Amino acid sequence: MPLLVLVFLVFVYGLILVHFFFEQRKMLYCPEGNIPAAEDLRSYGLKLWPAEDDSEFMGLLGGPDSGEPVLGTVIIFHGNAGTAQDRSYYLPPLKALGYRVLLAEYPGYGGRPGKPSEETYVVDARKIIAEIHAEFPGPLYLWGESLGCGITAAVAAGSPASGAIMLTPWDSLATVAKSYYWYLPVRWLLRDRYDNLANLSSFKRPVAVIVAEKDQTIPPRFGRHLYEELPEPKKLWVFSDAGHSDWPDAPDEKWWAEVMAFLTAN
Repeated sequence: MPLLVLVFLVFVYGLILVHFFFEQRKMLYCPEGNIPAAEDLRSYGLKLWPAEDDSEFMGLLGGPDSGEPVLGTVIIFHGNAGTAQDRSYYLPPLKALGYRVLLAEYPGYGGRPGKPSEETYVVDARKIIAEIHAEFPGPLYLWGESLGCGITAAVAAGSPASGAIMLTPWDSLATVAKSYYWYLPVRWLLRDRYDNLANLSSFKRPVAVIVAEKDQTIPPRFGRHLYEELPEPKKLWVFSDAGHSDWPDAPDEKWWAEVMAFLTAN
């Protein structure tokens, strides 16, 4: 009888391992949304990029009005839920500071064809960076939010970026996954690794790390560890009363200007 129980438990554990391996991307990625309507984009001061029709668009572009000075371009890589259009809150503060903003959209999200994976997103992000920098060759900054931090970290080194912003980041996806699934050998099972610490170790430009102290999705210890291990130049911001998705995003918040001032001064 004890042997039968052991065999049963091993069988059940094996099923759990198989389920995690094949279903993990459904847990990590939450693709949704259609191609934004033109009238909706106009209301936010955005347009499809690189072309204003919906043929192979890769993001939503906005920025200072015609004739106003532009200090550079900020590419936003958003989190795993919602779409690029849902991140329109980046536009007012960064536009006011003089920056052009590209809200990058992922394959599989927001009406773009494709299936989510780290490999797919890294290849796509490099293409976006190359094309936006060719079109607007001034200073370029990469901004990752949550999952987008993994993409930002993966493409920063070797890119023309003058700096990177990591908002609610982790050090590596494996450490975060292990904290949730402590009973699984997640380091062996992960298909997408998003090792931000390893990927940023060779990035020699300034990195701003922003941690939400009450983040229950990505506990702040992972973002703090990333910051502690990164090479200089770096700077840490902590939102003491914020969670993963309710950090202060009002355009008049002082930290927007502080972050961009740090990046441009180093």
